[in-house]
Amino acid sequence: MGWAVLVIVVALVTMAAWDVTQRKHAILRNFPIIGHFRYWLESIGPELRQYIVTDNNEERPFSRDQRSWVYASSKQQNNLFGFGTDNDLESSPNYLVIKHAAFPWRAPDATAGTGGALVKDPLHMVPCAKVLGGWRKRPKAFRPRSIINVSAMSFGSLSAPAVESINRGCNIAGALQNTGEGGISPHHDKGGELIWQLGTGYFGARRPDGRVDFDELARKCQRYAVRAIEIKLSQGAKPGKGGVLPAAKVTKEIAAIRGIPEGQACLSPSFHPEFSSVPELVDFVERVADATGLPVGIKSAVGEDVFWDELAHHMAETGRGPDYIFVDGGEGGTGAAPLVFSDRVALPFKIAFARVYKAFAQVGLHQEVVFMGAGRLGFPEQTLFAFGLGCDMVAVAREAMMAIGCIQAQRCHTGHCPAGVATQNKWLMRGLDPTLKAARLANYLVALRKEVLALSHACGVSHPALVGMHHFELVDDRFGARLATGVFDYTEDWSLPSTERAAEIDAMMSGGH
Repeated sequence: MGWAVLVIVVALVTMAAWDVTQRKHAILRNFPIIGHFRYWLESIGPELRQYIVTDNNEERPFSRDQRSWVYASSKQQNNLFGFGTDNDLESSPNYLVIKHAAFPWRAPDATAGTGGALVKDPLHMVPCAKVLGGWRKRPKAFRPRSIINVSAMSFGSLSAPAVESINRGCNIAGALQNTGEGGISPHHDKGGELIWQLGTGYFGARRPDGRVDFDELARKCQRYAVRAIEIKLSQGAKPGKGGVLPAAKVTKEIAAIRGIPEGQACLSPSFHPEFSSVPELVDFVERVADATGLPVGIKSAVGEDVFWDELAHHMAETGRGPDYIFVDGGEGGTGAAPLVFSDRVALPFKIAFARVYKAFAQVGLHQEVVFMGAGRLGFPEQTLFAFGLGCDMVAVAREAMMAIGCIQAQRCHTGHCPAGVATQNKWLMRGLDPTLKAARLANYLVALRKEVLALSHACGVSHPALVGMHHFELVDDRFGARLATGVFDYTEDWSLPSTERAAEIDAMMSGGH
């Protein structure tokens, strides 16, 4: 009996020692031995749910099927599903259906079994159809290499290893990383290119009086790999309210980067000190662009319509304004926000984007301005539908977090993220290895691009930018279906590029990019 106990103790000690020293699984490093129960329960989850829990499509904000696809894609495991769909196609309202073509697109040099041009590009790069900053002829205008990038998540909200993992992963996959409103940190300086977000606190380029230090802004844009500037008006998870970083996450390093007191909650203003009207916003955009030479965009959730109508008309009349418009849906995520703001303020992405895009289409700017979108778009059908609405690029955040280890514990606001992603707790952070997790993020981004490209080809076009609203129908629960064009009141297929640009896109994709 004594020997048996000794063997068990030795085995447990050995397992614990292995768990805390291995780098592959953050949960096991942070919670040796007991962490195995999580993986065991997860492995029998489908069997348990079949009888007593939820099905694969019920959980929120991301269902089991969605999380499984992200995890499998990030680990380069089998991300296929068998036995047919478990979705209810006939009685689910607003069920999205993609209308494939009888004759799918193929590259001119494609041969049976090769995948054509895709075989030339193992990263499945899909460049943006527009040049960012091209409309305003910014000195540092460029064509983003990837239509799928990582959305705004600040250092502070995320841990240092998480930020580094994302930056390294973006570098591998050729994607852009948005810094979030917390400013640029050394953890953003690992090879990945950046969109620097300026929130209402202007962290990283903030004067003592709360206004923007344009000299510091220009200096940091030269120092770091910043490709564009984003002015955040609001975000989907807490629209109309400034950012919230709980005191537990405000470490000495974060406080120094942001220029705020250590250990105190960081509450950004709900308004921008630099402007309070559409003309002042446009002036500010142009000042930032003049100081840096970079393309400048705005990000916002959507509430009132009048702002977007006024902005579109002002830009059309003056020929000035942001190079890109980033629409965030009300279903967007965040590290911490009041429940009522997350649940009830701002329109969901599809409705919001359609209204904004139509405002610009009606004044003829939709072919010039670059449009981006976010709000649970990190899945092939959602990304493709965003392009059908008029997006030129999409950004993912929580899906990127899952790719680097997030388990949807929904503890972001407490500072006790068990995976070490959304925390500043040193013990929990140590479980996340940036090198390994960077590869997983890159794998996920590549897998998403691959499937979006495959869907585009199934629709008979070479690039997602050539997918229009006529490629989608929405099935109702009365055995009916409506074209998305009519549902979203697109009087014409505004989202399609001009004939000249469509030819350029076809030539670009036929070249194997």
